[in-house]
Amino acid sequence: MIHLTYDRGTILVYGNVRVPGSAWDSRAGAYRAPAFLYKDIRSYVDSSGFSCKDDVLDLVPSPVLTMRTVLRDYQERAVQAWDRAGSWGIVVLPTGSGKTHVAMKAISLASPAIVIVPTLDLLAQWKERLDDEFGIDTGVYSGDEHRLGPVTVATYDTAYIRAAELGNKFRLVVFDEVHHLPSPGYMSIAEMFACPARLGLTATYEREDGRHKELPRLVGGKVFERNVESMEGIHLAPFDLRRIYVKLTADEEEQYLRDMDIYKNYLRDNNLILRTPRDFERLVMRSGRDKGAREAILARHRARVTALNSSSKLEALADVLQKHAGPEDKIIIFTEHNDLVYRISKQFLIPFITYTTGKDERSRNMAEFRAGNYRALVTSKVLDEGVDVPDANVGIILSGSGSKREFVQRLGRILRKKGDKKAVLYEIVSGSTNEVDTSYRRHKALHAEEVER
Repeated sequence: MIHLTYDRGTILVYGNVRVPGSAWDSRAGAYRAPAFLYKDIRSYVDSSGFSCKDDVLDLVPSPVLTMRTVLRDYQERAVQAWDRAGSWGIVVLPTGSGKTHVAMKAISLASPAIVIVPTLDLLAQWKERLDDEFGIDTGVYSGDEHRLGPVTVATYDTAYIRAAELGNKFRLVVFDEVHHLPSPGYMSIAEMFACPARLGLTATYEREDGRHKELPRLVGGKVFERNVESMEGIHLAPFDLRRIYVKLTADEEEQYLRDMDIYKNYLRDNNLILRTPRDFERLVMRSGRDKGAREAILARHRARVTALNSSSKLEALADVLQKHAGPEDKIIIFTEHNDLVYRISKQFLIPFITYTTGKDERSRNMAEFRAGNYRALVTSKVLDEGVDVPDANVGIILSGSGSKREFVQRLGRILRKKGDKKAVLYEIVSGSTNEVDTSYRRHKALHAEEVER
């Protein structure tokens, strides 16, 4: 007889049978394995013909959860692909295409469930939608509130701290914005949860640091993916992309060229060619012992700041705002740095949201924007991800990185389909600077290969 139990994020296997992925623990007198291997362990034990007493899961009571919303065709196919993959895997869909509905269908098939989200804003959105869809009192695990329900929503931070406590309470774990999961620390959430069913949701699977390669081990690989182009005009609002080039002022151009010369001269003098992000990481490491490398990196940073924050961009921004001055347009302006956010807010009298904006002020600004009392918001990165902005139709990227994920998230803020609205995303780019290459790099996100397992 084999006896399986859960112990603080691990599985104990009593019965002197070594299962794959386990190691002998002399203090426990049993083999011990990471909890995320629970499904494999059960499969191994069952296929080997051993009799087994399984006390791993201690599930939260859950009624039968019935979904009222009828899924769209691609959402149904996403759930079916996940089911065919053994209820493991990741669904990649553009922002605004209804990833939440895919998850709720999975929850109706495998409750009790826990949904793990990156921000408190998303936690509140998920709780409201789960309450409405299933008519339940959704549990919450965040901050000082620790209350379990047939479906519970937790932040990554709280789930990380309490993984050992929560790891055997649910049949299904849903990782929203799953690209956060491979971060150091957060990975242990997946490793310490025994949930035999796992679903990841994201609009952008790949990470710049390559750590998305951990996802197949933790959640399962991609089982379904649709890109923005194939859904435009059908399930997402049709959109235009417009790039506006501006010139640096004479002073800005002089400063930019001076700093770029410092950077390029260092690379040339040291026979360095940077082709990948890893090459740049090596340069950063080198700066710890090489004063010249440090000065080159600082000069590159100054040049980038000059290009991203050019005064000419504000003149172009004024023209775009004038063009969309009608009551039918609602505008979100994205920047790289908070300094530019405050400058725009002051010059154009536009409310802002940054990481330093208090919770009450942020909620008030979002509510006024949704109600149409504010026609524009300016932000740095707070609205890049997750926040539900249902009817914005104009996005303006004044500055940003070359990240494909950032670009897709910002585009997604204006693509939620509503009536016959047409969205437009502007990029205001400093011509004759490296920002031109940055803009082209992030556009590659639009051509992601589609997947259906």
